[in-house]
Amino acid sequence: MSSSKRVEQIAGHLNYPKGMLAGQTAIITGSGQGIGAETARLFAISVPGDVLSDAYITTLIQQAAAFGNGKIHIIVNNAGYTWDGVIHKMTDKQWHTIVDLHATAPFKIVRAAAPYFRVTDGEPRNIINISSTSGVHGNAGQVNYALAKAGIQGVTKTIAKEWGPQFGVRANTVAFGHIQTRLTAAKEEGAFITTADGEKVALGIPQKQKAGQKGEEHADIPLRRAGTATEAASVVLAVASPLFQYVTGELIKVTGGRMM
Repeated sequence: MSSSKRVEQIAGHLNYPKGMLAGQTAIITGSGQGIGAETARLFAISVPGDVLSDAYITTLIQQAAAFGNGKIHIIVNNAGYTWDGVIHKMTDKQWHTIVDLHATAPFKIVRAAAPYFRVTDGEPRNIINISSTSGVHGNAGQVNYALAKAGIQGVTKTIAKEWGPQFGVRANTVAFGHIQTRLTAAKEEGAFITTADGEKVALGIPQKQKAGQKGEEHADIPLRRAGTATEAASVVLAVASPLFQYVTGELIKVTGGRMM
């Protein structure tokens, strides 16, 4: 199925106008699971690889441009995971891995894609960097993640200021709150990420901690529930679409009202 038809089908299901992204080529990192996977289903493109690899970034840009007949219109920097630890126990490896993954890799992808965004062909260009409420408010046990997710907001604003005036590029940050993914599932389910050197990093929240929150887990969310990956992906689609054509350099929080 072509990208435009796939987007039109899903957009129609979500009551979005059809054809919003017809003819556009998108890069969506971290599309193997969760929010990234749902977003990729909306945008319909796949080039598997590791965003921490410079060689992969080069391949990603080349293949996306080839798919788009020499054009790339959208980048969604979503790839990532958490590797938690309290400040006094955080290792250098934990720190650098998460900062590189959530801040350096998105920068490198945007830099590599610059020739396809610094153009004046009259077609829309959008960059969406995915952040988290941990980057907005901080979060105990996530000093590495909080730094990276806060920093990506500055990257977004800089892109908007550098590439907006002459090239019309829009750049926005979407910060998610509690979304149902493997990062918020019970740690005992066994989900993990394997680093480049073979170390396994367990994902999720310990069941004991989740059980201790039972009955109060969503008390600070006015909608009283976590968001779904499909709901999260729908926001990314909307921000990339003409519905947000006069919005750039902004932080859009998707939290169900949490911490408002």
